[in-house]
Amino acid sequence: MKTPLRVLIVEDEKIIRTTLREYLSSEGYDAVEAGTVAEAMARSREKDFTVVVCDVQLPDGDGLALSRRLMQLNPELFVLIITAYATVENAVEAFTAGVYDYLVKPVFFDDLKHKLERLFRYRELFLENQSLRRELTRRDKFDELVGSSKSLQAVQETIRKVAVTHCNVLLEGETGTGKEVFARAIHKAGSKGQAKFVAVNCATNPIEQLESQLFGHRKGAFAGADTDRQGIFEHVREGTIFFDEVGQLPLATQAKLLRAIEFQEILPIGGVEPVRVSARIIAATTRNLAREVAEGRFQEDLFYRLHGVTIRIPPLRERLDDIPELVEFFLAKHTQVLGKRVSGVSSETMRLLMSAHWKGNVRQLDNAIERAVIMCEGTQIEPKDLPPDLLGVGQLLPDTDDLRSALRHYERLHISRVLRQWPDKREAAKRLRLGLSSLYRKIEELGLDL
Repeated sequence: MKTPLRVLIVEDEKIIRTTLREYLSSEGYDAVEAGTVAEAMARSREKDFTVVVCDVQLPDGDGLALSRRLMQLNPELFVLIITAYATVENAVEAFTAGVYDYLVKPVFFDDLKHKLERLFRYRELFLENQSLRRELTRRDKFDELVGSSKSLQAVQETIRKVAVTHCNVLLEGETGTGKEVFARAIHKAGSKGQAKFVAVNCATNPIEQLESQLFGHRKGAFAGADTDRQGIFEHVREGTIFFDEVGQLPLATQAKLLRAIEFQEILPIGGVEPVRVSARIIAATTRNLAREVAEGRFQEDLFYRLHGVTIRIPPLRERLDDIPELVEFFLAKHTQVLGKRVSGVSSETMRLLMSAHWKGNVRQLDNAIERAVIMCEGTQIEPKDLPPDLLGVGQLLPDTDDLRSALRHYERLHISRVLRQWPDKREAAKRLRLGLSSLYRKIEELGLDL
């Protein structure tokens, strides 16, 4: 079932307001009333509206000023102004304020219906145009890395410096942060960006199969080796090999990889003559390789060869400002694949996405948006379309009906999240809009374990 389009009617005359609401409800719209500016602002915070039908003169303010405020809260909102006098000056003022169209009192139902139908046709084209523009803009951005947060910009700046060289790179980051995406970005930005890029998962294949895949083999090297086979190192030539989860490479294979890096040569399985190679190595790990070296599970020489240029990929909780852009990107991807016309997410949905924990990082967000597109029945993703376990609701809500206890519980969770994201307490206090001394007092009162 398609979600009804929401219309907010802001009119101080009760008879007109009620009549318009009843008519729009009969036409299938989800119509809501407000008699003042204050009521309209309160309603807009409770839910998202598609259209606002607003009188110019209101008891506690100006309808055009209200329209500007509402459109700032929701850039995809469209406004129809109701005015008692249709003059050129009024029309110019309304259109300058960003209003879509206006109605003249007395409002005729046919006129309202016609203008709403035309508005929704225009809105559909407008949102589609916005989506296409975002996609074109995204394609023009550096290396197709989605986001504009400070932490991502810092990574991009490092990539710019590293990419122009042919040095090997180690990417460190949690599961799901998109390390292969960053590896491809480094490859494409380099002077050999048109060469081949091959990703190898070091944790999946048996050692014999993995080594044959990497270094190739000669005819008769083992049972089933009927012909010579070229390995990935020879195949990519001057391109890039991405070793995902390099920390899980067997020690014997690590020694062969070290030789490929140090002497730029490999020995195919069953071969007697080394083969010259010049591939660039980008490795990624979720493990602490220094600890792996100390515990004898990773070769020290290989660690230092890879550790020369290390780039830390920030988890999603450290780049929350990128979530809106990532949502747009994944929305465009999944709507195209699934053939659905979903134009965006509601502001309430975006607030929920911004407050989620994202233990699975960008990969988890990608999966959440894919699921939401599948479940969405309208043109906007609502909170009900998101995965039920996304926000850990069962853990976040306190087991009490007492309002003060519930508020204290939420306050503790919120301050803890901000402190995890911003360990510097001055910055955390600034973001919480608290004085530094007040933050310290809250930490003590709530018994926060830092």
